[in-house]
Amino acid sequence: MVLGDDADPCYARWMGHLDNGTWIPGWNVSSKSGRFERGSTSFRSRLGSKEHPVERDRYHLYVSYACPWAHRTLITRALRGLTEVLPVTVVDPRMGDDGWVMRDGDPDPVMGARCLHQLYTRADATYSGKVTVPVLWDKVAGTIVNNESREVMRMFDDELAALAPEPTPHLAPPALRADVDRVLDEIYEPINNGVYRAGFASTQEAYAEACGQVFAGLDHWEQVLGEQRYVTGAQLTEADIALFTTLLRFDLVYYAHFKCNLRRLQDYPNLWGFTRELYQHPAIRPTCDLDHIKTHYYWSQTSVNPHRLVPLGPTLPLDEPHGRDRR
Repeated sequence: MVLGDDADPCYARWMGHLDNGTWIPGWNVSSKSGRFERGSTSFRSRLGSKEHPVERDRYHLYVSYACPWAHRTLITRALRGLTEVLPVTVVDPRMGDDGWVMRDGDPDPVMGARCLHQLYTRADATYSGKVTVPVLWDKVAGTIVNNESREVMRMFDDELAALAPEPTPHLAPPALRADVDRVLDEIYEPINNGVYRAGFASTQEAYAEACGQVFAGLDHWEQVLGEQRYVTGAQLTEADIALFTTLLRFDLVYYAHFKCNLRRLQDYPNLWGFTRELYQHPAIRPTCDLDHIKTHYYWSQTSVNPHRLVPLGPTLPLDEPHGRDRR
């Protein structure tokens, strides 16, 4: 299992960080190699432990609609029937000098924080590192349980699902768990993280290496999805969700903004049909906010887009028939 998938998923190497509990605004410099390098997530506790028992009205989830790693947890929450059990706060898509901030007129209901970094220092007054989403917060203990999306997904699928009012299918059932974890590992570096390695590369060599790996990964999964409906077979799993949240953003953002432009996702019939199928799922669609996605990337990432111009397009035909039910 790859640990620390969202250590610096979307934001870790740029807008601001905490240093011994003090917020330091500004952009971080890239590595000397020109390659995008990430650290590790810091809060890795689990639900069901003595410190964080599974109880109603105890936990709160902080996310951004824009972030693919936070989006994973929103989808898992919806598919596992936890929308009435686990409240959510969605931060503003525009990330400036204060990092993630609460939306105007939508204050933090847990502790009245204005900025997400205030939750991190509430959890650890001397915390040093990046401030990322998702954040799973324990209201009773007054601390962060976990900020690693892959682990949060699994806890929603396992421990927290016991609180769901109606049973729904597991997204990492025991019989498929080894395959799910294998695919999560396989898609992480070339695709989930690969688009960031391409987009934030600062040398031609680093960019070309990462971009080539992105499309080699897409080529592989295009072939797999030509033979079966989902990435581990016939059942929708966590691995499909983790792939989907990157694919949804591909033509919208990564193709132009991150220069992953050898091919569009729409040029891959199976991957594009797969993306449309998941987008059209009645539980998943409400978690997809395309305006938030575009606004965040183009407005916030001034090292890539210094004038903060948000493009008018593209318009994605996500509602066209997907045809995946024939597999």
